[in-house]
Amino acid sequence: MPVANTEEDLARQERDGKDARGAVPRSSHGDWEPAKRDPLQILARQDEGRVPELVPIRYGRMLASPFAFFRGSAAVMAADLAQTPTTTLTAQLCGDAHLSNFGVFSAPDRRLVFDCNDFDETCPGPFEWDVKRLVASVAVAGRQLGFGKREREKATLGATAAYRTSMRSYAGMRNIDVWYSRIDVESRLAGIRSEVDSKRFRQIERGLAKAQSKDSMRALRKLTHEDDGRLRIVSDPPLITPLAELTDAADAEEQLQAVLAAYMESLSEDRRHLAASYRYVDAAMKVVGVGSVGTRAWIVLLLGKDAGDPLFLQAKEAGRSVLEPYVGSSRFRNHGRRVVEGQRLMQAASDVFLGWIKVEGIDGQQRCFYVRQLWDGKGSATIESMSPTDLATYGALCGEALARAHARSGERIAIASYLGGGEPFDKALARFAEAYADQNERDYERMVDAVAGGEIEAETEQQ
Repeated sequence: MPVANTEEDLARQERDGKDARGAVPRSSHGDWEPAKRDPLQILARQDEGRVPELVPIRYGRMLASPFAFFRGSAAVMAADLAQTPTTTLTAQLCGDAHLSNFGVFSAPDRRLVFDCNDFDETCPGPFEWDVKRLVASVAVAGRQLGFGKREREKATLGATAAYRTSMRSYAGMRNIDVWYSRIDVESRLAGIRSEVDSKRFRQIERGLAKAQSKDSMRALRKLTHEDDGRLRIVSDPPLITPLAELTDAADAEEQLQAVLAAYMESLSEDRRHLAASYRYVDAAMKVVGVGSVGTRAWIVLLLGKDAGDPLFLQAKEAGRSVLEPYVGSSRFRNHGRRVVEGQRLMQAASDVFLGWIKVEGIDGQQRCFYVRQLWDGKGSATIESMSPTDLATYGALCGEALARAHARSGERIAIASYLGGGEPFDKALARFAEAYADQNERDYERMVDAVAGGEIEAETEQQ
């Protein structure tokens, strides 16, 4: 984060923001012309190196709806954003800041916080790219929910305004206060109690209670069974495939022990001590997400003092960020570390088990992974059941969280100066969101036609 040590530094950063308006007018962010590229070609390039038999599941999940397609097409939008008016005002980007990549989780002090929660594509870049992806996701979701144009516009304007006003607030704060700032769910909930009807408030409380109970104990109940007196991860291929079904179990366990030991070297000394208090029990390959399907993701069951003291870790493959072709290569050669360092910069409170590793696969290829807890009080909003008011409220909350993440890592004073106190940027992004929702629908239909015509294979899952 750039540091302003003098009044002259502060004035310079404010000038930088205002000068950027001349180079890239705020109204220009609303401009969008139909893209001249094939989205399927961009997606196909991502399939290289993925597990081939899982790729049809990826396309099947994207085929579910235009919003599902949007979730899985971060690479497509990254290519598109590179063609739009772009400022030189940077921050650590999420890279995939859509509505479903925000949510609640338990901070190390065990209080629920709301924040960005997906950093697979994180990389430094122009701040507005994250904001554009967020507001476009609001418009895409609003269309899927059947909301009218005015309702969608209210939500997209609200999300951008929340980002802008929050960033201006952070610009006036002390550096240390920005760093410690977070959205505490309990206090935020208390603040809206009088604004939400009692039925809806109880629904929110139940949702948060469910998220808080989503931990390693719940994973133990849902994802394991006892086999001849030993705990084993359940088999549900191709979505969950235990390690023993993929390779020789004895050799695989020995290799995993070495991998876990190497992962622990990425942790700080105190956290390494905690992680070392658990012993390896079992592991499985698990299909996760939408756009991530086909990348290698493992879940690892560890036990502490006894069978009632489980820890589930997830090791997820990390490749090149979809942003890197347009903003330059990451300074981290290990993409697992790129994800971890980006997450630590952006999140108010990160998982104590967050780490990285590079391993050699059975095909001899070196692959990067990042490691985190599988479930740690994690919960996401159910977009499919939102009312127009819910969408506007949730979009604004995501805009606030994104501003906080950018303020920690980016040129917050210059960005706030660029955004200003009025609505030109808000209105421009509302126009962009609708235009890009049109583009997303065209891209989705391109996939639908390609599947129908046998150009690509998509495998839908049984519910």
